Amino acid sequence: MDLEEHVESSETLYDGVIVRLERQQVRLPNGEAATREIVRHVGAVGILALPDPDHMILERQWRAPIAKATLEIPAGKLDSRDADNIEHAVRRELNEEIRYEPGTLKRITGFYSSVGFSDEYMTLFLATDLKPVTTELPRDQGENLELLTVTKAEAQAMIDRGEIEDAKTITAIYYWLLQK
Repeated sequence: MDLEEHVESSETLYDGVIVRLERQQVRLPNGEAATREIVRHVGAVGILALPDPDHMILERQWRAPIAKATLEIPAGKLDSRDADNIEHAVRRELNEEIRYEPGTLKRITGFYSSVGFSDEYMTLFLATDLKPVTTELPRDQGENLELLTVTKAEAQAMIDRGEIEDAKTITAIYYWLLQK
């Protein structure tokens, strides 16, 4: 079955610092026309940061789109400072957000965060053998973080109680819980 849609025209509605909004006119496989609104994103990294095998670091921060504070793993978008080096982005985000440098990095997986409207692709990493940084990088403007260290049982309970609702964080925690 042919599912591919063919783009007939595309228009940029907004081009911002983090995202670009595009409207496409497409032709469906059955010949009908449709409109698609797509959020274009540069990509991002998320990091399961383990100071030791039994604890992970979480961040509490305000998220304007949902108008509340969330609990999340360290994460951030790729940018020009990374020069297309995703591991550089991981190391930079760990420094900026939790002030640690990883001794070991391992790619866990990659995923699209919300394929219904966005092309954001996030790569999830495991960071271990953490050591405090010697030189701190500045945090992003307006970024205020409260750091927490939790155990596997605490993380699972936080998901169960609805205290952790962020998809990348839940994915990272379930990965961690499945490790022997």
